[in-house]
Amino acid sequence: MRPALVGVVVAVVTLTGQPALADGTSGGYGFSSDDQPVTGASSTADAELLVPGRTYKSSLPADGDVSYRLDLDATSNAYVSVTAVPRAGTTVTATDGIRVTVRDGHSRSCSVESAYVGPGRSPRPVVAWGSRETAARGTSCQGEGPYYVVVHRIAGTGSTPDDWDLELAPFLEPRLEKAVGTTAPESPGGSGSSGSSGNSGSSDSGSLDPLAGPAVPRSGGSGFGAAAAVEQGVWSVDISPGQTLFYAVPVGWGQRIGATAELGSTRRGGYVGGALNLALYNPARGPVDDVNLGYSGSQKSASLGSLPPVDYANRYASLDSVSGTRFAGTYYLALHLAEGMGEEYGSGPYAVTLRVRVDGTAEAGPGYDGRFVPPGPFEAGAGRGRGAAGGGEGGDGAAGNDAVMTVVAAAGLGGGTLLLAVLGVWTAVARRRAGSAG
Repeated sequence: MRPALVGVVVAVVTLTGQPALADGTSGGYGFSSDDQPVTGASSTADAELLVPGRTYKSSLPADGDVSYRLDLDATSNAYVSVTAVPRAGTTVTATDGIRVTVRDGHSRSCSVESAYVGPGRSPRPVVAWGSRETAARGTSCQGEGPYYVVVHRIAGTGSTPDDWDLELAPFLEPRLEKAVGTTAPESPGGSGSSGSSGNSGSSDSGSLDPLAGPAVPRSGGSGFGAAAAVEQGVWSVDISPGQTLFYAVPVGWGQRIGATAELGSTRRGGYVGGALNLALYNPARGPVDDVNLGYSGSQKSASLGSLPPVDYANRYASLDSVSGTRFAGTYYLALHLAEGMGEEYGSGPYAVTLRVRVDGTAEAGPGYDGRFVPPGPFEAGAGRGRGAAGGGEGGDGAAGNDAVMTVVAAAGLGGGTLLLAVLGVWTAVARRRAGSAG
């Protein structure tokens, strides 16, 4: 009876919609209603404080940097994810993007990371993260005190010179109870994934094969805070040009995630470069991997590269696609359909099939001396096996029931009438299962 249970989950999510969003969206991105306004300073001397565990909304000018402050202890690793959102309908180039730098009180760089719009040349959320790691090699950013997050707009030639909105999310990772080795495990296939290479879905022998089976309809969320929960399975998505949809997938220690996005066929037409982008982010909203596909009307698919099992020691690898898989918890998949699809093929929406695979059995993680801040994104999937509501192999009835009750609890926030209806359906399914067992 598991397919029936899956149907209940999908029905609940479709009816209840996503968590509340702030009154405005930028470029189709849904900022959380919990985001606190913060003004980026032109000088670090005036930088406002970012508190780990909270999320913030700010803005980034077309020229000049904006700075924010973190007050850190001497033992925790700190991360701050920056999501930059160009305005819908504006002109962006492949090389438009952001650079995020974390510096200590002596202006020494702890990390420098950049992210770009990419070949789709379509306004979409661009995500980069910065970090202060207490055990990082080759850095002096070790002590307690103030640190500064500096966000720089990378402007391509010919892009619209307007402000971009920002969402900032700082996180703290506690130290380990006992030190571990500083050598990254060998990645699948011997060489790891290609990172943000924008390939067309080719992969080495270590890549996970796309999951087969019929697709279940699943609407996506408009931002990280509203990401739609999915597990291993095959999902059908309707997406419009210029839209970005987010999905949250629990991945445990020792498990590997793989994903493939397929854009269905339509009438033949002109070529759209970077028509569909599939990106993966870790529980701290740090970029792990992304892939783009070009489109000319025939069915096309793109897969993430070969990613390693989640392991604490992955952080010591040089490839982002390996070092990004350093935490267990909620991983985020984001789908973006380029605005150019609307110009070439019409307003849509377009059917996309998202195949999500989580391979391996969840293992015990390293011993942390404390909890993450905030803890939620890092606790999903802890101690869980391969089972997944949504048709993934290895699932069991208990996992399905847990998924149903989780969504039912969320539905209670949306209205008593819907909750009663859902409980009625769930009860009927449970009776049918009991009758079948007898």
